[in-house]
Formats: sequence, C-alpha cells, structure tokens
Amino acid sequence: MELVLDSATLALIRAAKAEDLADADLTTLLLAQREAPARFELTMKQPGVFAGRVVAEAVLAEYSPALRMTWSDLGTDGALIASVPAVLGAIDGPLAAALAAERVLLNFVQRLSGVATLTRRFVDAVAGTSAKIFDTRKTTPGWRLIEKHAVRCGGGRSHRSGLYDAVLLKDNHLAGIAPQRLAGEVFNMLNRIGTLPHEPIFVEVEAKSVEEARALFRVVGIHIVLLDNFSVHDLAEAVELRDSLGLKGRVELEASGGVTLQNVHAVAETGVERISVGALTHSAPALDLSLERVA
Repeated sequence: MELVLDSATLALIRAAKAEDLADADLTTLLLAQREAPARFELTMKQPGVFAGRVVAEAVLAEYSPALRMTWSDLGTDGALIASVPAVLGAIDGPLAAALAAERVLLNFVQRLSGVATLTRRFVDAVAGTSAKIFDTRKTTPGWRLIEKHAVRCGGGRSHRSGLYDAVLLKDNHLAGIAPQRLAGEVFNMLNRIGTLPHEPIFVEVEAKSVEEARALFRVVGIHIVLLDNFSVHDLAEAVELRDSLGLKGRVELEASGGVTLQNVHAVAETGVERISVGALTHSAPALDLSLERVA
C-alpha cells in the first residue's frame, strides 16, 4: 500500500509544525541536555489498523534530518493489530527535535489509524457478500490524499479523488428535471462528455427512487447508478430490476446515505456492488497511540 506524498500534503505537515511550534518550544528550551541523543517508542495502545508510516517519516524529516525511525514488523500500513500494547517502531535522535515533533506526529498517525480501523470494521461487516466499501469526498480539508490512503489500509476502496477525475450527476445537478424527462436530459448531458478537458474515469448518476433508476438504466454510458437513501427493500428492487434488464456486469449499483455498522450487512445482501460511507473519514475516532521516551 505505497503512498507518495504530494506537495499539498507536505505543505500540510509544514503548516501543522508552524501551528504548534511557531518560533520555539519554550518548555524544551529549559532542558540542560536538550541536544542529547534519545530514543522514543511509538506504541499502539488500542486494537486496530495502523496507517501513516510515510506521513510519520515526513513529519520527522520536517523537524530534523537527524531523527531516524526504525519500524518493527507491526509498523506497516494496513497491519491489523489485536494484541496491545504493541510497539510499532522507535525514533532515535536529538531530544529537543523528538519532543517538538511528538504531538504533530501523533496527530497524524492517530487520525489515519482511526480511519483505517473504522474502515476495516465496515469491510468485515460485509464479508461474504459481493459489496465493496468505498470512501467519499467527505474528507478533512487538506487531508484527502492521506485519508483516502488510510481507507485503503483498512481494506476499503477509493471513490473519485475529486471533482476533476469523474462525472457524478447528483440531485443538485438534476434538480427541476421532471421524472419523465430524466433519461433524455442525462443522455444529452453525457453527449457533451467529448467537450470535457479529459475523459472521466467513470460516469455515475444519482437516482432518488426505483423509478428514477429504471429511467437511468435506459441511458447508455452510465457506469454506476447511485441509489441514495434507499431502503433495503428498494435497494433489492433496484438490483432485481437492473439484473432483469441484462445490465448486471455493465452497470454497477452504489448504495449511499444512512449506512451504519448496524445496517451495512443488510445493505450489502441486497446485491449492490458498492457501498459508499462518508463516516469513514468524517466520523472516524482517532486510535490511541503514544510516543514514550525509553532512553
């Protein structure tokens, strides 16, 4: 699960450092041996999935090139850790730099590990079905690249990265279109895809009812129909309708809205291929990790 940090994420790390450190760590300046070599251990204290290895290394590099991270076998993105406390790795370097980096490093890896852990719970909940768990654009501003990476660490899939890589016609795009005109209007929109600056990776259109889904199944060029806030009964009906029209394998169905750990398995059992869950990134609690000095 390789992650290459982009310039925006590196800038985010620098901004986090500036927010916390500003011009000095006043407490550490009081220490007589602040430049002495020290060792800290990064420990997971709560069972879950670890994510954020590359980000942790980038944080340390921002504070000092003398800080070195040595990872244990558990310190791998996507590692599911059931037995805690578990040492993920050790940081060696000047005491002052390690102390300054501590909170920012933990803020990143605790958040990302929390996203990965919550995602894994959803993935486990749909095991045995054909459904896959997808993230959304409901990410923390500036964190999209790394939060979506954390979702993948938990076994989830990435939806579109942003407005720029896929077409997703939702209710606000389609507002005011009468149901009997829906198919025709969407068909006309899709005929303009050739005017876009580049080809989208997929085309998805939202349906608010089984009847709207029926209309959209008539439109050539739609890869995914988004079934938003459908009941389990209506999801199953939409799947049955899609299959009866011979579109299984050609048009995927995505359930979204109101999906929880309590109902996600029932949603998956309807036969939809995709379940998108905004909570993976907007509501994941941080996982409990610590950075403790051991030498």
